[in-house]
Amino acid sequence: MRETHRFNARALACEILHDVIVEQRSLSNVLPKRLTQAPVKEKALVQELCYGSARWYFYLEARCIALMQRPMDKRDAKAKILLVIGAYQVLMMRTPNHAAINETVDASETLQLHRFKALINAILRKLAGAEAVDQADALATQSFPEWMQAKLTNNWPQQAANIFIESNARPPMCLRVNAKQHDRHDYLSKLKNASINAVEAPFSSYGVYLESPCDVDALPDFSSGAVSVQDEAAQLCTQLLDLAPEQSVLDACAAPGGKTCAMLEQAPGINVTAIDCEAIRLKRLDDNLNRLGLSAQVICAQVQDLKKWWDGEGFDRILIDAPCSASGVIRRHPDIKLLRKQEDLKNLAELQLQLLESLWRTLKNGGRLVYATCSIFPQENSRVIERFLSRTADAELVSIQASWGFDTGFGRQLFPKENGHDGFFYASLHKL
Repeated sequence: MRETHRFNARALACEILHDVIVEQRSLSNVLPKRLTQAPVKEKALVQELCYGSARWYFYLEARCIALMQRPMDKRDAKAKILLVIGAYQVLMMRTPNHAAINETVDASETLQLHRFKALINAILRKLAGAEAVDQADALATQSFPEWMQAKLTNNWPQQAANIFIESNARPPMCLRVNAKQHDRHDYLSKLKNASINAVEAPFSSYGVYLESPCDVDALPDFSSGAVSVQDEAAQLCTQLLDLAPEQSVLDACAAPGGKTCAMLEQAPGINVTAIDCEAIRLKRLDDNLNRLGLSAQVICAQVQDLKKWWDGEGFDRILIDAPCSASGVIRRHPDIKLLRKQEDLKNLAELQLQLLESLWRTLKNGGRLVYATCSIFPQENSRVIERFLSRTADAELVSIQASWGFDTGFGRQLFPKENGHDGFFYASLHKL
């Protein structure tokens, strides 16, 4: 983006989404760095434009294309992205039409997209004359790539419509109360005294939902470790592991450490080894441990490369929070719809099976392994467990008796829930 006398939020949002769509970089990676270019008062707008345009990209793109006399060239990706950002403002934000259109057209100048100025102006004016869009149930399916629409509808015919709706909703903010410091009821009182409305989570004994998201600095005693931000579904792993003092526990693919810390809070006396292959994300795990006053053995390594880190001593419990499509957390990361490809699922499923088979060797006889993903695709979940059990003689599925989720026959599947948990999958395995 070339220098201009006046900052243009639409131009910066366009460059951020260009990095996501064309360079295939995650929004969570690109946005914080790029936001440093924005004045403080403009940061929230840039973030809203990026997240909102990513969330509704496929629907908005189709609306714009329908008004074109001929399709745009692939080389014109930045112009199309800017057009989508303009369409998001006109159709889905409360920005006055004249401001949305004028600022988006000005952004085309800032981005040196001069030859698209008239086209962007014309299409946005046509959209402004159309009926405003309620971010509605009827549009939910249209905001997904076609392959994802088809696969989810085929996998979950009864649940698909609601999955689409909830995956486009704004997610709630859920906290995990630190059991070493507070009783949940007591912390709810602290929140009330701080004028923060909150309710107990229905499935996690330590979970709290805020009525409205807030900055963590506004949370009572956050800096001293009273609570952490963690989705309710992710909190359920500690229940399934059946933890007890003196157990040796492996948290595989552990960064940024939410589940590591939850285990240590709720089961004092366990010995946790936390492994991840990304040093940058392990820094966040260390930060979380320090804030909460907890300790674990933290190792940077490819977890399936046992020779690099395993000393041959078996673990009593293993949690594999496996790399996955993250299709269950699209409402938090809408760029997943722009980044993920159908062929990724096969590759991820093979990696997940490899992780299971490698780490099974490190589990003691009589031990328990909990397999988790934040995916809603059976290909990464129940089918991986089914394949693993069919080729592992000393593995036995432990039935999860719970009021949450859907029993797939090979574990329990949670779907994104209104004002509730994200999409998640859990399976529990016993070593004979």
